[in-house]
Amino acid sequence: MARTVNCVYLGREAEGLAFPTYPGELGKKIFANVSKEAWQAWLKHQTMLINEYRLSPVEPKARKFLEEEMEKFFFQGGATKPEGYVDPNQGK
Repeated sequence: MARTVNCVYLGREAEGLAFPTYPGELGKKIFANVSKEAWQAWLKHQTMLINEYRLSPVEPKARKFLEEEMEKFFFQGGATKPEGYVDPNQGK
């Protein structure tokens, strides 16, 4: 039987992550409160941030920025999109 969590992103019970996907205290918080579906939404958002801001995830400054955005995305009412960002799937 799959593990369920009360997902903070979706606002409902959903299938939880199978294992912690991020290290440290933030990772523990995500594992306890974020669903698989919400994690996939974050990965999509993170990819958009990396592409739009041309980030290199190996750079400490970029990792810190992405971690702050992850915290906002799940626990502070949502992360913002880059200024001028247009969703390529919009209108389809």
